[in-house]
Amino acid sequence: MRILLAAQFFPPDIGGEERHVFNLANILAARGHQVAVATQQVPEAPGTEVLPSGVRVHRFPTVAMQLPGVYQGERQHHLPFPDPVAVRHLARIIAAEQPEIVHAHNWIVNSILPLHRRGRRRNFGLVLTLHDYSNRCATKRMMRDGVPCSGPAPSKCVTCAIGHYNPVVGPVTAVSTTAMRSWKRRSVDYTVSVSRAVAEGNRIADGPDASVIPNFVPDDLLLAQPESGEQWAATRARLGLPASDYLLFVGDLSRDKGVPVMLRAYDALGPDRPRLVLIGKRTPETPSTLPDGSELHFGWPHADVMAAFQHCLTAVLPSAWPDPCPTTVLEAMASGRPVITTAIGGMRDMVEDGESGLLVPPGDADGLASALRAVLADSGLRARLAANGQERVRQFTGSAVAEQLEQVYAKVAPPFQPSSGAAATADELISGSQPHALGAM
Repeated sequence: MRILLAAQFFPPDIGGEERHVFNLANILAARGHQVAVATQQVPEAPGTEVLPSGVRVHRFPTVAMQLPGVYQGERQHHLPFPDPVAVRHLARIIAAEQPEIVHAHNWIVNSILPLHRRGRRRNFGLVLTLHDYSNRCATKRMMRDGVPCSGPAPSKCVTCAIGHYNPVVGPVTAVSTTAMRSWKRRSVDYTVSVSRAVAEGNRIADGPDASVIPNFVPDDLLLAQPESGEQWAATRARLGLPASDYLLFVGDLSRDKGVPVMLRAYDALGPDRPRLVLIGKRTPETPSTLPDGSELHFGWPHADVMAAFQHCLTAVLPSAWPDPCPTTVLEAMASGRPVITTAIGGMRDMVEDGESGLLVPPGDADGLASALRAVLADSGLRARLAANGQERVRQFTGSAVAEQLEQVYAKVAPPFQPSSGAAATADELISGSQPHALGAM
C-alpha cells in the first residue's frame, strides 16, 4: 500500500513518539509498503530526504514557527486546529505521494482533516493514533494540580491550559481542543489508542472504527545479546557505569516520571544498597542533590541506553502520571531485566503484577522501597520476572503491531485505485475542502 505517516516531530528530533513513527515507517517499508513521512521542519534537517529503508521524508513549515513565543521551549508544537501554512504544504505532499492511507499522530491530524474529502469522495483512508490524552485535554496529560484529572470542564480546562502554556495560547488551545473533537469524530476513519488508559481518557470506545494498538519495540531487541567480558568492561568504562550491580532509571528527570519518589525510596534502602543510575533529559524539576550512591547521566545515544538496560540489576520506572505507553518499560522487558513500575496509565497493559514485573501505586515511596527490597533479596524472583517480561513483550514488537495496523489500513483504504490521470492536485485538495473546513473554525 501507499502510506503517508504524519507526525509533528521526527528524527533528528528524538522522543518517544518520534522514535515510534521512525521505527514504524521503517518496519512498514521492510514489509513491502511504499512509505513516506510528513513532519514539521526542525533546524539543520533537510526539507526532503530518503532514509536507507527507502522511506521518503518531507519536512514543512507551519504558522506556529512564524510566531515566536507561541510555545515555550525549543519545540514548536502543531496548533490544535488546522494550520493554514501546514494545510497547504500537506496538500502538496499528499498530491505528490498519492497515499491510500494517511496515518496521523496526535494534533497534526488537525491540518489533514481539511484535505480528507472532496465532496462525498474520500481522498484517502485516514487513521489517527492517539499517543496521549489530546483528544480531550488541552495539555494532553489529564493531570490537574499534580494528580490525575477527573475530566474536562470549561473553567477547569482554561485555567489548566493557561498555566501550561500562557494567558494567550492557553484559552485558544482549550477551546480548540473541544471544537475539533466533533470534527475528528466525524472525519477520522479509524482511531488507534496506544493503551487502554489512553482510550478511556479520551473516551474512545472499542468498535468497528477504533481499537487499542500499543507502541512497540523493534523485534531485534529481543535477539540482541549483551556484551560480556572485556568488551562490556570497555563499554562500561566509556559510559562511566558502575563496575558493581546497579539499579537503572531512564526517562525525563521530572516529577511526572516519578524521580522524587524514586529517590526517597532509594534513600530508604539503607547503606548496603546498589548504586542507582539515572539516564535522561534534564528538566526544570531535575534534582540538584542526590542520595549517596546515585548518579545522573544526560543525552546518551539510544544504543548506549540499551546497553545500560541489558546489564542493570533491575529497571525502576515509577511514573507518577498516567504515562500512555512508555517505550522504556518495553525496552527494559525486551532486555531481559526485571521491571518495577507503577499501576497507572499504559503500564497496566504491559506488566502483569508479580508475573512479568512489579506494579506499585504511583507516588508511593514506601511501596516502591518494599518492591525494591523484594527484588534485591531474591535472585529467583528477579530471574522469573525477567523471563516472563521478555516473553510478555513479544506482544509489543514491531512485527506484531505492524500486522495489526495493516489490518486497519486494509479496512479503511478507499475502495478504488486512482489512476495517474485521476490523481488530485494540491490545489484541488485545498479548493475541495479547505474553505468549509477552516470556515467551521
